[in-house]
Amino acid sequence: MKSAVLQIQDLHLRFPMGRSMADVVTGRPGRVVSALNGVSLDLYRGETLGIVGESGCGKSTLARCIVRLYKPSEGEVRFDGKDIFDAAQRTDRSYNRRVQMMFQDPYSSLNPRMTTGQILAEALRVHDMRPEDGILARVAELLDLVRLPQDAQHKLPHEFSGGQRQRIAIARALAVEPEVLIADELVSALDVSVQAQVVNLLLELQSDLGLTILFVAHDLRLVRHVSNRVAVIYLGRIVEIGDSETLFSNPAHPYSQALLSAAPSLDPDDRGKATKLEGELPSPLNMPPGCPFHARCRHASEICKQQVPALLPFEGRGEVACHHVEEINAHA
Repeated sequence: MKSAVLQIQDLHLRFPMGRSMADVVTGRPGRVVSALNGVSLDLYRGETLGIVGESGCGKSTLARCIVRLYKPSEGEVRFDGKDIFDAAQRTDRSYNRRVQMMFQDPYSSLNPRMTTGQILAEALRVHDMRPEDGILARVAELLDLVRLPQDAQHKLPHEFSGGQRQRIAIARALAVEPEVLIADELVSALDVSVQAQVVNLLLELQSDLGLTILFVAHDLRLVRHVSNRVAVIYLGRIVEIGDSETLFSNPAHPYSQALLSAAPSLDPDDRGKATKLEGELPSPLNMPPGCPFHARCRHASEICKQQVPALLPFEGRGEVACHHVEEINAHA
């Protein structure tokens, strides 16, 4: 049986916007942004779980909750069975070492006044990963691990290309010997050829070091390439989760079907067959009642407008949150 290293249970995150002058005059409460609306999923040891969805759907917010950059309004994130937001766990710095995050823009997350060697050495010292006389040797090992030359340790971040800076960010994350890596749009700012190099390096490191990866991205082909399982998120809710190949070849939720059919295809026969989504993504300031997707779904009925569907197993293909999933897939 698979072992869940991270368990996310009914996670909600709301950002109060404060009260405008009009709110004060009329006595209305301040507005609230509902960024996450009951996310539940397990991350199994050794796997890569992809998170996909439109911009603004909550992918990066979820990633930031997992590394405690945001504290959820409700729900739990459990690591090895312990709630990471429990008072006793928040003072435990070992979690910060065991779960590491890598960001989309490595330049803004690397100190521009520190050389690569100083950046990696700092991570080693903060978490007491090596004795002082072993730090230089470990820095050299980390540079080898991410395929960077040894003279890179004497250079500043601005002297590197985007792909090289991402390798430095990966090396810094690996310096503290984590168990879980959170990759938030890791390669979206890079050229396609460089993306492939960085992603393939990450997969090699995962195999060699036994890492567990949560891979957040909007590039569907990339997610299919790297992920064992994929979760589709819409307006802060998981609408479908399952095995990567099964979900990509035969999605069950109408949002998943539309999202995946819109991905670029090299097959000329596929042109013009994309399932078009009606309307715009609703504002998280004004969440629709019932199923969050009902306003854009051609299968929506009255129950969809009133009741939030539960995320339930469907025909061995994973879990789907849709009231009409059986009839939608009856002729698939």
